[in-house]
Amino acid sequence: MNEQERLALLEERIRYTFRDKTLLRTALTHSSYAHERKINKVECNERLEFLGDAVLEQISSDYIYRHHPKMPEGQMSKLRASLVCETALAECAKKIGLGELLFLGRGEEGSGGRTKPSVTSDAYEAVIGAMYLDGGIDPARKFVEREVLSQEAMDRVVDAKTALQELAQSKGMGTATYILLEERGPEHDKEFSVAVQIAGEELGRGIGRNKKSAEKAAAAVALEKLKKKH
Repeated sequence: MNEQERLALLEERIRYTFRDKTLLRTALTHSSYAHERKINKVECNERLEFLGDAVLEQISSDYIYRHHPKMPEGQMSKLRASLVCETALAECAKKIGLGELLFLGRGEEGSGGRTKPSVTSDAYEAVIGAMYLDGGIDPARKFVEREVLSQEAMDRVVDAKTALQELAQSKGMGTATYILLEERGPEHDKEFSVAVQIAGEELGRGIGRNKKSAEKAAAAVALEKLKKKH
């Protein structure tokens, strides 16, 4: 697949056509590729990832604030963390097949870089940053709300429960236990707050429209914490 085909395929998947194709190409360029090709360091996706991270935080913060008017600040922070963590963004990247479209160096390619959550999640943020520079906040917001903040995306975060249990068992830590902390709101618009514990230690909290999605969000937070620790 040549460069033009990669860019066109990604535009189709993200439902946005770039006016400046250079921005999109840069978003797909990993630092390993830039290093091997002796390309200027600023032409890899690290700067766009930095910008995209800030844009994603602004959009997600605004979305949570508007859609959860009674949620305290601490819970809003936890909800945002569960939706935009590395694990969640890597799943979003997987959904659009981002890994297969990246420009990677041979070493990174050989070490499985196309499926590494750290690589794909950073590239996903870079795409958001590129979209923001190319078209402004509106297309970036539309994309993030559709792909990152949708109910489907929240449900994907729940898959972190399986990953968390597998990691905990591999480390001999035991079984994850989920505790309902709070149930609030009317029947048609409830919010659930859940904590996850392993060996009596609380590792994360999550919020969702049902207990299942809240457990998934809590598991995603705990999974990130355990990965950093181990």
